[in-house]
Amino acid sequence: MTKKRLLNFLGWIVTALILTIGIKLITPSPVAAQANPTVLVSAAASLKESLEEIAPVYRQAKPNVTIRYNFGASGALQQQIENGAPADIFISAANKQMDALQQKNLLVQGTRRNLLTNRVVLIVPRNATGIANFRGLTAANVRRIAIGEPRSVPAGQYAEEILRNLGILEQVRPKFVLGNSVRNVLAAVESGNADAGVVYATDARLSDRVRVVETAAQNLHSPVVYPMAVLRSTRNAAAAREYAQFLASDRRSRSIFEKYGFGMAR
Repeated sequence: MTKKRLLNFLGWIVTALILTIGIKLITPSPVAAQANPTVLVSAAASLKESLEEIAPVYRQAKPNVTIRYNFGASGALQQQIENGAPADIFISAANKQMDALQQKNLLVQGTRRNLLTNRVVLIVPRNATGIANFRGLTAANVRRIAIGEPRSVPAGQYAEEILRNLGILEQVRPKFVLGNSVRNVLAAVESGNADAGVVYATDARLSDRVRVVETAAQNLHSPVVYPMAVLRSTRNAAAAREYAQFLASDRRSRSIFEKYGFGMAR
């Protein structure tokens, strides 16, 4: 082999080694990425207590998987996801927000399912008197009615539907105090900053400072369902699918959801 050919051959080997090392440095190992995955769940605020109780139960079954949550109003979470915020699973408190993500092709196909159901209730401070039902909100002595911001909080959307179907929405609208989540609505009634509020039955059960005066008839509003789906932006698709399946099907998670008053969707 001539000196020129030898130098060319050695140069080719050095170049190949540099490229190989460079690729290894910039390409993460698939095995390492999946060894201890973190699953981030963006979920409606009304699910906070139940999901936080489920996470350590799942950790016992899957000790290598970390579950993290981002709770908030479903509409706000929808916007975060649309703007590229990291999330593996989305659980909304209404179909509207999930439909919007599906229309933008942001869900993993075949992973959407209805997870839970709930009821809508009218609450007042525990010692308050004078409000017996939704129609009682028209009374002159009822000055502040807390509901979720209808554009982003599903509980607020359901509240408007109920009041509209009762024929009193425009009459009581000037009394509205809008919360940015259903938990803000609950807090407003607990503190006495609102004379009444519209929340989910599961939220009312969490507080001993409010009482339920009426549960809305289901024909007055859209069905309260919590759809769940894995997001296309997930970096841990397998782990996300597995956790979603656990939430929907495992007897331990179902038992916890039911303890907090949720129904399991069919």
